[in-house]
Amino acid sequence: MKKIIAFISVFILCQIVLAQGFVVNVQAKGYKSGLSYLTYYSGNNLNIQDSALFKSNGTVTFSGKNKLLGGIYVLVLPDRRRIDFLVDKEQKINIKTDSSDLVFKTVITGSKENIIYQQYQKYITTKGRLRDAERKAYTQAKTKADSVLHEKNYNTHSDAMNTYREGIIKNQPQSMMATLLLAMKEPPVLMQNPVSKEDTINNFYYYKKHYWDGISFMDDRIIRTPFFLPKLQRYYSDVEINADSVIRDIDYKLLLARNSPELYKYLLNWFTDFYINPKYMGQDAVFVHLFNNYHSKGASFWLNEKQMEAVSRRAYMLMSNLIGEQAANLEMIDANDKPSPLYNVNADFTLICFWDPNCGHCKTEIPRVDSIYKANWKAKGVKIYAVLTPENDNNVKTEWQKFINDNNLTEWTHVYQTKAMADADNAAQKPSFRQLYDITSTPILYLLDKDKRIIGKKLTILQLNELLEAKLKTKTQN
Repeated sequence: MKKIIAFISVFILCQIVLAQGFVVNVQAKGYKSGLSYLTYYSGNNLNIQDSALFKSNGTVTFSGKNKLLGGIYVLVLPDRRRIDFLVDKEQKINIKTDSSDLVFKTVITGSKENIIYQQYQKYITTKGRLRDAERKAYTQAKTKADSVLHEKNYNTHSDAMNTYREGIIKNQPQSMMATLLLAMKEPPVLMQNPVSKEDTINNFYYYKKHYWDGISFMDDRIIRTPFFLPKLQRYYSDVEINADSVIRDIDYKLLLARNSPELYKYLLNWFTDFYINPKYMGQDAVFVHLFNNYHSKGASFWLNEKQMEAVSRRAYMLMSNLIGEQAANLEMIDANDKPSPLYNVNADFTLICFWDPNCGHCKTEIPRVDSIYKANWKAKGVKIYAVLTPENDNNVKTEWQKFINDNNLTEWTHVYQTKAMADADNAAQKPSFRQLYDITSTPILYLLDKDKRIIGKKLTILQLNELLEAKLKTKTQN
């Protein structure tokens, strides 16, 4: 009796362990060999979960001790054709298919979610083919009547597809398919044909307000879809741009995702990568915020030492030169070796120009800066504080002075730092000017206001001129 009880206990334990993992059994007519892959969506890519060889009887099995995370998975067959299916709570899935028709001859059992998904795929495929035929016929129409007919048929098929999707959302709201369809929907439009500028603005804010309708930031499954990453990229590239607004928005989304560890990890990694070299000036404040409030507090524990070091180093390079912050003073000396610190420059606007006389781009851009300075900026209260970036030696200093004289840059304040000065700063553990101003290339231009606060950085000459004009216009209006 004890042996029987022990056997039953072991059997139950094995069943529990098996239940914690996953099994995907595939029976595919037409495939007798070759490597196949079990993959899942991650942005625009397919990540490999597992791989296995087809047996001669046309079967292949994927299995693992841990459960698959929910989302859209893809079986990639030896000929690179694919079968999409859903994974959620049910983790034992059977796929039976035929190489002659992977859409209409595929049957997936063991998962209620895939019954809905397959019905959806077959309906959308059928209607999609009819709609595409009408589109083709429309382009080949020879009479107006034919064009009207094919356009009408095209719209009828499109409307039917949308009605079918809405039916799933309405009639099976708890299904994973409904969740995915809601997430895929485009934000609604307030006014189809805006007339005034106010209409356009209202449209934008309405679009922004409803952009994330249908997407839950408490659902890990969303990251294993092909549409979440493009939606994320579009929002932070084109919709939410202001750094302060971005920070508030990111904090809220990360707060929502706290109980969805995979989504939280995905978002924090993506935000960090996206804002480490931001698209718009001033957005580096977002990266610094992520470092100060998440990375430095151990929230990204999955990063290895090298990755964390790279994030930290970049954050420290940006902390002292954020837009709106007081610019660090530069204790430099001029060409006559006399002290000439940045804060001694008295001007409504100070342009700091970091440059190198041996830099090919500098040789082109520096004379252009001087031209627009003399033609426009000088009369508007701008002064230029030009910093030699290479470590000084006699050759560099000679080339530096020659370039200044050859290009008649006599109205600038030209400064540099000796090696002894740099060594002294290093010994005192003071950050270098390269770190303080994030100098990784040349030329680099910073624009400061009267109080030496940074109002623009790393801009082209044209961008700098536009910013200066905007600041002067604002100053005049006030």
